[in-house]
Amino acid sequence: MRRLLTLAALLAPMPALAHEGGAHVHGFMAGFVHPIGGLDHVLAMVAVGLWAGLLGGRALWALPAGFLALWALPAGFLAAMTLGFGLGAAGLGLPMVEAGILASVIILGALVAASARVSLALAVPLVALFGLLHGHAHGTELAGAGAFPYAAGFLIATALLHGLGVFGALAITNRVVVRLAGGAMAALMLAVAAI
Repeated sequence: MRRLLTLAALLAPMPALAHEGGAHVHGFMAGFVHPIGGLDHVLAMVAVGLWAGLLGGRALWALPAGFLALWALPAGFLAAMTLGFGLGAAGLGLPMVEAGILASVIILGALVAASARVSLALAVPLVALFGLLHGHAHGTELAGAGAFPYAAGFLIATALLHGLGVFGALAITNRVVVRLAGGAMAALMLAVAAI
C-alpha cells in the first residue's frame, strides 16, 4: 500500500502539468506523446478499451451486437475527442475539464471493475463526454499552426491505447484480472485526487 501511495504522490503533478494552457506545442510527435505523457490520459484511454472488450468480448461472435460494442466505445471517444480538440484549439472553454478528466478515470475504472453491462445507448454518450474533455485538454495545448499533425498524433496514440485495452480484455481469459485492473485504475486516481 505504501508503494502505491508513493507512486501516486510521484505522479500527482502529471495530470495538472499535462494541461497547462499555452504550452506552445505543435506537430505530429507532440500530439502523439501528449496522451502518453499524462497518467490520467493513459488510464482513461486504456479503460475505454478494456470496457469495450468486456462489453463486446463475450458476445463478439454474436454479430453485430458484440462487434459493435467492441468498437463503438473507442469510436465515440475519438469522435468526441476531435470535437473537444477543436473547441480547445479555438479557445472556447468548457467547465471543469481537469475534474472531468480525473473523474473519467475513476468512473471508467469502476465500470471495468464492475464489468458493467450497460447498453450502447448509454455507454457511448458517457465515453464520448469523457473524450470531449480529454480532447479539449489537448486542444488547449495547441499554439499556432500545425493543428492537423498535432491532432493526428494524439488521435493515433489514443486509438493505440484503446486497442491495447481491447486486446487486453480479449486476451486475458480471466475476467477477474481485467476487473482488478479497472479497480486499480480507479483507486489510483482516487489516491491522486486525495493528495
